[in-house]
Amino acid sequence: MEYLVMLPGPTNVPNRVMNAMLAPVINHRSDDFRVLYKEIFEKTQKVFQTTGDIVLLTTSGTGAVETSVVNLIKKGDKAVIPVNGEFSTRLADLIDSWGGQAIRIKAPFGENPPYEEFEKVFDQHKDIKALYAVYNETSTGTTIRYMDKLGQLASRKGAFFVADSVSILGGDELPVDRWNIDVCVTASQKALAAPPGVSPVSVSARAKKYMQENPPPTAYLNLKRYFKYQEEHFETPFTPALPLYYAFREALNMILEEGMDNRIRRHKICADAFYAGLNAMGLTPFAKPDARSNVVIAVNYLQGMDDKKFRGLLGEQFKVLVAGGFGDLKGKVFRVGCMGEVHKYHVMRTLSSIASAMNMIGVKANPEATSVALDRLKALN
Repeated sequence: MEYLVMLPGPTNVPNRVMNAMLAPVINHRSDDFRVLYKEIFEKTQKVFQTTGDIVLLTTSGTGAVETSVVNLIKKGDKAVIPVNGEFSTRLADLIDSWGGQAIRIKAPFGENPPYEEFEKVFDQHKDIKALYAVYNETSTGTTIRYMDKLGQLASRKGAFFVADSVSILGGDELPVDRWNIDVCVTASQKALAAPPGVSPVSVSARAKKYMQENPPPTAYLNLKRYFKYQEEHFETPFTPALPLYYAFREALNMILEEGMDNRIRRHKICADAFYAGLNAMGLTPFAKPDARSNVVIAVNYLQGMDDKKFRGLLGEQFKVLVAGGFGDLKGKVFRVGCMGEVHKYHVMRTLSSIASAMNMIGVKANPEATSVALDRLKALN
């Protein structure tokens, strides 16, 4: 039996996406490649819901996040960022290490700071260069539900708005242009349901102009070079991961065939089913109700549930992979990825395996929990 990969990334990849990588290798300085790249460019724009430029980096999501910093932040620049988890902490530290000044708006893990705190910070600092936000904090299953208001605020104040959407784009609402997002970064292996290794970045016209006029002292992550090659030849400045490009194109095809609204609705229904089923087992979400993610379900362990033993049973006995917590949350929570091609089968197999593993370690799970989840899943076609 194959593993059911219910991690917060990488996630399950549909067979037609995996099979796309069997296409022959081509010259990345050829007309064949330009056709491929242009098609991916245009389809990525549709998924991002933007008319802005798209750059495809051959990196993990972290490479795309770092790109957003090195191309915008200069020494002494102020950047506001809400910090409420591992990845937002890393991003704030990255801004500081690059010479910027990260103004951290802190909130307890599992919560978001009140929107009003951002207005206060902008009133206190008149020279803020950028507002960064980790839209979905993968470490805690927490989603910012006022991204649109942050975009309006940044626009009013003349600051760049940067969205780290690595674990959420393709699984929840994210209209880049409508939310005034200047730079949006994501990664192929999360809600887009493609193999790891491609990280798309969208860039607004305003941000692009700034980056072209103020290129960073770096080579591989220098977006000015990518813009130049795209405008002159519709190529990449460096050798791309060609098999991954084929897979990514097929993943985009599947997303557009389903339709973004349908895809987002499916993710929400599956998340509701997870939360309902887990709650019926006596398990509680880590994130507060107004901040709970539809793509990463973080769950508190009950007393008597050992992380290593529990997740080991899930993987070894039931071939279901879920993630543990890390940092301060190590051993305290486990995390389920509800993303990509997630559907009834994924939810029900995961929940039934969790219930069985709990019973095996002596923590009784309500046998009715799966029927509670199944009732929520009736809303799916």
